[in-house]
Amino acid sequence: MANEKRIRDLFLKLVSFDSESFNENEIGTYLTGKLSGLGLKINTRKTTKNEFLKAHPDSHPNIYAVLKGNIPGDPILFSAHLDTVSPGTGKKAVISDDGFITSEGDTVLGADDISGLTAILEALSLIRERKADHRDIEILFTVSEEPFCEGSKYFNYDLIKAKTGYVLDLTGEIGTAAISAPSIISFETRVIGRAAHAGFAPEEGINALKVAADVITHIKTGRIDKNTTVNIGTIQGGTAKNIIPDDILLAGEIRSLDHVKALAKAEELEKTFREFAKKAGAKIRFKTTEHIKAYTVENNSEAVTLFKQACKNTDLEPELVNTFGGSDANRLNEAGIVTIVNACGMERVHSTGEFTYIKDLVRSAELTYSLMTAKI
Repeated sequence: MANEKRIRDLFLKLVSFDSESFNENEIGTYLTGKLSGLGLKINTRKTTKNEFLKAHPDSHPNIYAVLKGNIPGDPILFSAHLDTVSPGTGKKAVISDDGFITSEGDTVLGADDISGLTAILEALSLIRERKADHRDIEILFTVSEEPFCEGSKYFNYDLIKAKTGYVLDLTGEIGTAAISAPSIISFETRVIGRAAHAGFAPEEGINALKVAADVITHIKTGRIDKNTTVNIGTIQGGTAKNIIPDDILLAGEIRSLDHVKALAKAEELEKTFREFAKKAGAKIRFKTTEHIKAYTVENNSEAVTLFKQACKNTDLEPELVNTFGGSDANRLNEAGIVTIVNACGMERVHSTGEFTYIKDLVRSAELTYSLMTAKI
């Protein structure tokens, strides 16, 4: 069994760090020391491109470490991220008698992704204590994952030798793993019309807001099909109640488990905005940003096969799912490392109602240990 007290103490320690995105220096230094103390070799070469570190001096380099194995087989990778969303400053965990953990209610708890970090560190501790046989184990602790996996975007993937990986960063019952995740493409549309006095000369104006509204009512948003969603999240513009609005900015996103479909939907949206603008005599500036790329891991892959076996070894029922959330697994798969995302004991994430249970942290650590010591 995993050490419940050690898990509890580690989780509480990690919660105590203020580690919102781009501000992970303190927790990063602590985790580097923990990994070194567990016998891992911390890579001293460049793990993170200088342009990221210069832009975010309060962040921390991505942490890459290796625990050398004593049995044959390709290395296996385990990853979690250091940062939390806001509000994440001054976090304090509250634990009930039944092991239920939440924050005091004015911040997130940070189980996303402290639960993942805790499981990986506990599994490494168990390997050390039990002198368990294992392949080479690679560890990647990333920074600034929450803003579209920004930290892992600048990681040096040439360091990784593993062909199979597990990212601990998913809600749901322990034993759940996501084998596919979407492309996420954000878009901004600026509709440029012509200002005029709404009372004296409305005919002289071109109402950019009306163009935007016409497009919104024309296009389909929400769930487009089982694999694709479209959302317009913000609208900004207008100067006064009596002025025809001439500059409106809309922003939204597209998510799809099919990358080609995501790109096609972005093109379709741009075309629609341009058509409606042309009819009204307005102009359009349309910009897209591709954040992460969709992936699907096959059921017969080593990642899935080992996961199912590890679940069996820890008396868990494996459940393979699709997710509409992105993670560092998107970037790892794009880099050629076949990676799935494991549930690790986090619920109601990105809210001040976030919670976990000690029992789930324990089960996640035991599953992770089983994966680390798996033999093909």
